[in-house]
Amino acid sequence: MNYLDEIDHTQPGFGELYDELPLWSAPFGLLLLDRVPMKAGLTILDVGAGTGFLTLELAQRCGPTSKVIAVDPWKAGMSRLRKKLEHLNLTNVVLLEQDAGAMDVPDSSVDLILSNLGLNNFEDPAGVLRECHRVGKPDASLFLTSNVTGHMAELYEVYRETLIQLGLTERLAALDAHIAHRGTADSIAKLLQSGGFRVVQVTKDSFRMRFADGTSLLRHSFVRLGFVPGWKSVAPADALQETFEAFERNLNALASRLGEIPLTIPMVCIEARK
Repeated sequence: MNYLDEIDHTQPGFGELYDELPLWSAPFGLLLLDRVPMKAGLTILDVGAGTGFLTLELAQRCGPTSKVIAVDPWKAGMSRLRKKLEHLNLTNVVLLEQDAGAMDVPDSSVDLILSNLGLNNFEDPAGVLRECHRVGKPDASLFLTSNVTGHMAELYEVYRETLIQLGLTERLAALDAHIAHRGTADSIAKLLQSGGFRVVQVTKDSFRMRFADGTSLLRHSFVRLGFVPGWKSVAPADALQETFEAFERNLNALASRLGEIPLTIPMVCIEARK
């Protein structure tokens, strides 16, 4: 298996076999679930619902008088969520397989808006937040989680060393830009404010992902899907294989020194109001 070969998550049936994304999203989702209001009768919008981690929990925890609207354009993920709803016999969920930037949701109709790790995956985050503001009631709450700058710092330090080692210092700016694109708690808060929301609370936390060595890390299916394409974009196209072979060796050297590869994942949960 060549870990540089990209995984196509849009293929039919992909969502039926895919559990790494719920595992990855769980720490963020649990941080969010510990803070959102749990009340009967709420209309809740789950933006970027995927296979339904938050949708299913809130539909059950808030009871049958609540309504959860799950929005996601990912066909395979929504197909799996639909089967889960049938299995659980949940009738208080509405699925919208569409872009969150143009939702088929009435103005001022939603009490609670959620997005677990959606912000980094929206093509137009500012547009999605404006749309969330449109559909929220005058007193609507919004909760979102995100991984932020500092994510996998241990790995990116090795990548930086690899580029320098190979004489590819001209690619360091691309690496810095890739690292910075996740933003910070402050930059996310400013984005919310520009969308018309008032930030109420910011909660910061972190967790770790651990791997035996660089070889296992780079071949992990979720790493290949979620991160390797971005890492590839940093390396020169004509030196891609050489760069990743050196990257793998250096990650393995780090594992030899530490006994494993620990990756720190900082996360933030932001509560805002319309």
